[in-house]
Amino acid sequence: MTTTEPVTTATSDRIARVRLSLVRLPLHAPISDAKVLTGRQKPLTEVALLFAEISTESGHEGLGFSYSKRAGGPALYAHAAEIAPELIGEDPNDIDRLWRKLAWAGASVGRSGLATQAIAAVDIALWDLKARRARLPLAKLLGAHRDSVSCYNTSGGFLSTPVEEMLDNTQRCLERGIGGVKIKVGNPDTTADIRRVEAVREHLGDHVPLMVDANQQWDHATAQRIGRSLERFDLTWIEEPLDAYDTEGHAALAAKLDTPVATGEMLTSFSEHESLVHAGACDFVQPDAPRVGGITPFLRIAALADRHHLSMAPHFAMEIHLHLAATYPRTTWVEHFEWLEPLFNERLELREGRMIVPNRPGLGLSLSDQCRSWTTEETTVRHRPA
Repeated sequence: MTTTEPVTTATSDRIARVRLSLVRLPLHAPISDAKVLTGRQKPLTEVALLFAEISTESGHEGLGFSYSKRAGGPALYAHAAEIAPELIGEDPNDIDRLWRKLAWAGASVGRSGLATQAIAAVDIALWDLKARRARLPLAKLLGAHRDSVSCYNTSGGFLSTPVEEMLDNTQRCLERGIGGVKIKVGNPDTTADIRRVEAVREHLGDHVPLMVDANQQWDHATAQRIGRSLERFDLTWIEEPLDAYDTEGHAALAAKLDTPVATGEMLTSFSEHESLVHAGACDFVQPDAPRVGGITPFLRIAALADRHHLSMAPHFAMEIHLHLAATYPRTTWVEHFEWLEPLFNERLELREGRMIVPNRPGLGLSLSDQCRSWTTEETTVRHRPA
């Protein structure tokens, strides 16, 4: 005898409230990479974050964020506040349609950069809401390939960190359960770069993954020369050896070096990543969900990278990228940065070189009291203007 499940009517929900906040997260000490040593930027002292908290008529909630490491935080907040009323009364399930609606609402300022980074906070909140409502971790909602992801630390290896302190930092990372280490290079004194890499490789031994990041500060000749010099250290990748938008240069360099090339973190749209991938400009693609406009465009980039058989290492924001990296079918890494930890009540687990996908619904995050205290501006949208 066969039985059939009773037919029920699906119900939709509506967005009732969008709360936006601008948070300024102070760093413990000023941070310098190659862009500072070459005079292009000042040391980094804080991270500005745009948070979006979305609530529905049925009581479901979602949390998302975007960020800026230097100028741009107030502009992200202002743009998001202008377009957020477009969400009120909408079905939160229709994430792709809502992304496009918000993009058209701000079309006058473009479809990349600040305009889409403001959308990112909302888009991520909608995905978080959807996964929370399904009572699934975001990785499981999207379809995970793994329950943990190889992770490497970056925050302990900035150029502002003396070598001995950097070695101590790498040791603490390994003891915490982090699987690899990335250090900054791109010093105007290229011999200093070689000495730093040599010291870390000797400290780590031959089997711990080691990456370097030049933060776009080499020209073509320097990148090729230093890249060749670094090949004896068996690096997992060389990151951003050239200007982030020098697609042809990255492609030519990747063809000449044995060490894989990684780039993509500074790009702010799907189309920019599409050009990068089609040019063969990298071995590891490094999209950043808050920068490209959220999870919706990130998934398109991931599908493109998969079709081209690329490895992936999403940039920064491990709290988001852990879930997205877990859904990628090929080799993937997640970047460990403890900077954002004070913003949340939860912590991510590290074990045997990997970061564990939390079993909490959605992103598995809630804002801390400390985060609330760092809020400098906030607004709540409950209805659309007449």
